Amino acid sequence: MSKLFSRVGGRRALQGAAVAVVALGLLLWWLLPLGEKPPSGTIVFSTGTSRGVYQEYGERLRTEMGKDMPGLTVKLLHSAGSQENVERVATGQADFTIAAADAVATYELRHGAGAGRLRGVARLYDDYVHLIVPSDSDIRSVADLRHKRVATGLPDSGVRLIADRVLRAAGIDPREDITPEGDGIDIGPARLREGKIDAFFWSGGLPTKGLVALARQGAFRFVPIGDDLVTRLHGQGEGARYYRATKIPESAYPDVQRGAQVPTIAVSNVLITRTDVDPRLTEWVTRTVLDSRDGIGRHVHSAQLVDLRTAIYTDPLPLQEGARRYYRSVKP
Repeated sequence: MSKLFSRVGGRRALQGAAVAVVALGLLLWWLLPLGEKPPSGTIVFSTGTSRGVYQEYGERLRTEMGKDMPGLTVKLLHSAGSQENVERVATGQADFTIAAADAVATYELRHGAGAGRLRGVARLYDDYVHLIVPSDSDIRSVADLRHKRVATGLPDSGVRLIADRVLRAAGIDPREDITPEGDGIDIGPARLREGKIDAFFWSGGLPTKGLVALARQGAFRFVPIGDDLVTRLHGQGEGARYYRATKIPESAYPDVQRGAQVPTIAVSNVLITRTDVDPRLTEWVTRTVLDSRDGIGRHVHSAQLVDLRTAIYTDPLPLQEGARRYYRSVKP
């Protein structure tokens, strides 16, 4: 009798082990698309300037991709910003990047090299335009920038594109009516504090870490960009339709805002790639972007706004096939 119980127990143990193996297999099949091994190889991701949101987001996204795709090497490439990023992906110098929607649309409208190969992966978060002056400045409006030393961002940056348009909307020629400076977020705050420039533009997620320390010192204040300028911006053509009127919330830089919101404009950021990038790789990258939102968002506040419900809207670009596969796979 004891031998019978032993045989029955052995069979049950084997059955239990078999069930566990099947369950593990199903779990792996669910976690790994089509049960495939993660993509491997090397890709280039174009980011942005040091101390900017693109750079920090890119660094943390590379870490997350390394967890999901251990055999994938992700090389980060610094850039001036959106305009350079778009060109790099379109011409094959990079495989993925983040760029503001207005810069993508402008590149397409100018028929830039490889523009037809550009595709969207995910809408990420909005950039907010910051117009910053010293706390004791007499500049109260965009119109007051006339004859001032104004940092309008690095050449080929998204900031430069927006700043020039905002100035023109205010009736200011960005080449003739101001002294333009090419400072970015990496050196602009220090040059403002040292009195070497009178104002500078920045476009980035909230809050931008490159401004947080300066804000704590109470060393600057914001100049509002009102609805009237947004209306004029929209009159500058198709590439300018991506701007929307909004306000910088009082919680972004509390030391300088002191409970007040700041009228400004915002534009969405899109993760982009090309048609010839392996769709399977793009599917995995898309999954990592959405799954890592909370982890990255603990360090990069803007990343908390990445959302499955809105990520699919990558206007002005259609979705790349790999991204489309991912969104279909998670569609309820």
